[in-house]
Amino acid sequence: MSGVAGLPGAERPIRVLLADDQHLVRTGFRVILEVEDDIEVVGEAADGERAVSMTRALHPDVVLMDVEMPGVDGLEATRRITAAGDADGPAVLILTTFDRDDYLFSALRAGASGFLLKNGTPESLIEAIRVVARGDGLLAPEITRRVIATFTRPGAGGTPAAGGPAQLDELTPREREVLVLVARGASNAEIAAHLHLGEATVKTHVSRVLAKLGLRDRVQAVVFAYEHGVVRPGV
Repeated sequence: MSGVAGLPGAERPIRVLLADDQHLVRTGFRVILEVEDDIEVVGEAADGERAVSMTRALHPDVVLMDVEMPGVDGLEATRRITAAGDADGPAVLILTTFDRDDYLFSALRAGASGFLLKNGTPESLIEAIRVVARGDGLLAPEITRRVIATFTRPGAGGTPAAGGPAQLDELTPREREVLVLVARGASNAEIAAHLHLGEATVKTHVSRVLAKLGLRDRVQAVVFAYEHGVVRPGV
């Protein structure tokens, strides 16, 4: 994502599309978000199909996506929105209660950039939107643990994607180290401390890893690393 407010040199607010089948929930989110100078709610959708069409028409920076909606659900809508693989496309922030591993796994595979508890605080909602708008994936430590459990459970990860090993060969040894630490849920600051690097250098390494592997964000990097055996439990 680029050119959104809340970042140095930003020229416009973060454009957010709300997708939830409950009108009161959408209204609550709108009230919370619209008091922020750097966030603008550009539309509301009551189902996944409408969310997809409105995304194409309005070009939001972030889609706040519920999972369970009538007709096309949030997971399928996320797949359709991220299918183009456009690095400048919207980030999808999934609303979840984390009590369904199948939702988490499906959302990751669909290309979601983050996960948010519906019963979280307004502050966590606002910060999550800013994080994914910057192009960073949002994986809280407890969600990283869920990701690891999901992808390392027998039969859960599926068949590794074709072309993975060749993509990995393009990484330098340092970039591979960074990928491993990202997959373990480390922040840029933690990676910098571990590798004795500056945070700006780490950010550059992360960007190069994502570019070389053709990934949108850190969430997809975690998925990729576990699917291709770059990281294993306890290693």
